[in-house]
Amino acid sequence: MTDTLAQPTTTEAATTRVDALVVGAGLAGLYMLHRFRGLGLDTVVLEAGDDIGGTWFWNRYPGARCDVESMEYSYSFSPELEQEWDWTEKYPTQPEILRYVHHVADRFGLRDGVRLGTRVAAAHWRDADGRWTVTTEAGEVYDTEQLVMATGCLSTSKLPEIPGVEGFAGRTFHTAHWPHEPVDFTGRRVAVIGTGSSGIQAIPLIAEEAGDLTVFQRTANFSMPANNAPLSDEAQAERKRGYRAHRQAARESGFGIPVPEATSSALEVTPEERRAQYESVWGRNLVGMLTSYTDSIVDADANETAAEFVREKIREIVDDPETAETLCPRDHPFGTKRPCLDSGYYATFNRENVHLVDLRRTPLVEITERGVRTTDAEYAVDDLVFATGFDAMTGTLAAIDVRGRAGVRLVDKWADGPVTHLGLQVAGFPNLYTITGPGSPSVLSNMMVSIEQHVDFVADTVAHAHTRGDTVVESTEEAERAWTDHVREVGEYTLYPRADSWYMGSNVPGKPRVFMAYIGGVGNYRQHCDQLAANGYPGFVFSSV
Repeated sequence: MTDTLAQPTTTEAATTRVDALVVGAGLAGLYMLHRFRGLGLDTVVLEAGDDIGGTWFWNRYPGARCDVESMEYSYSFSPELEQEWDWTEKYPTQPEILRYVHHVADRFGLRDGVRLGTRVAAAHWRDADGRWTVTTEAGEVYDTEQLVMATGCLSTSKLPEIPGVEGFAGRTFHTAHWPHEPVDFTGRRVAVIGTGSSGIQAIPLIAEEAGDLTVFQRTANFSMPANNAPLSDEAQAERKRGYRAHRQAARESGFGIPVPEATSSALEVTPEERRAQYESVWGRNLVGMLTSYTDSIVDADANETAAEFVREKIREIVDDPETAETLCPRDHPFGTKRPCLDSGYYATFNRENVHLVDLRRTPLVEITERGVRTTDAEYAVDDLVFATGFDAMTGTLAAIDVRGRAGVRLVDKWADGPVTHLGLQVAGFPNLYTITGPGSPSVLSNMMVSIEQHVDFVADTVAHAHTRGDTVVESTEEAERAWTDHVREVGEYTLYPRADSWYMGSNVPGKPRVFMAYIGGVGNYRQHCDQLAANGYPGFVFSSV
């Protein structure tokens, strides 16, 4: 295959012509590069970061680790790869995942297909010849037939909507943009704003170093113990012996993680039976509590049994009753914000140097030169850590000037919330694919399972088009409308829309409040996609310019 980067084909002085362009060199972008190269397509990946890895390049905060087990959160496309790679822990840390990504890139010769330090500014479809013009912030221009956005669901970070951040005299950090060199908090006064997943992972480790740590909590979150531990050689060997069957079970499961299927309602068993069940899955994995009963995510009373079980655990762990109650979530059903896995989070609040500020009672007013001011007091600190999350699902796509047929902007089409066909394509934007985009299982699943399924579907669809002699693939508006309606209807059947979460876009002022993920299940989604492919891709139009 021609090395596109070393020997670019140019149509104009500053334009590089390729068959396919992928935005993002994380786990999705690298696999997309591998699959497209297998089809013989000259492919280039543009990556804004200084290295490959996506999420696991950017997120280096203390305690950063995956909340899906390492032997689940890994590629399945190569049986040889999964047999040769050994993990060290049940839940892998950021450095270990990044080492894995680098191993994959080296093993499959993917590095030469990636342009690092290259941020995409615009992508405009050309009706005249059925291709995309992609422009980078540095002014480089690419001409491509296929355009794949592998930009991730949690890639555009956000700060709290309060004034004064720029005037703070001390050090500031965001968990999504952590320095590559170690940060020493020894003896310092530290404030952490935000108690989502990154905050919950970072707070215990920061507390061990800081002289004084103040945690500012707006929303109490449900978190369960990771019970992380080293992986023994025996445990890995056993999984590897049954990997193929296990992978298939993951593909057919609801969340991309094989667990026993629930057979009863939480309300039809005795309290003793229910508690025994919750105890058996407590700290086992991310989805055990949600999948214990058939009605856990659709019935408020059933869900409350799980929620109260977690609250009881919090009260058992946290010594001070008032602090424990502040840490108990009460404003959303269990699981409707992504549950967290932690290593000693609640116990951290038993430390004398750790203090909790409830922003529901005393809201944030501003960041001052000296620290953080609420309606009740000013807290003087040396360091500010923002664990304030992301403009999820659509934020990174909205930051790029994407224009489809007749110059229609993607942000305008999505002004009232994202509309897609399968979370993969948008009508009026031919040959544009969004890996784990809004309307797909994505963030409600083991992302590795969903990434591989999406990339395989895109590659197979492009191959099918080329076999037909076609160069353009586009979702119909009817298929897009039907799928978007289906995603909404399935979501409304559940408790998810009851929460103000980043699933709903509620954490970003002015963002349409729409449940953006598909909760119909990874296995059901895959079956639907496979059926579409088997039936000749109804809902997609294939053509040539």
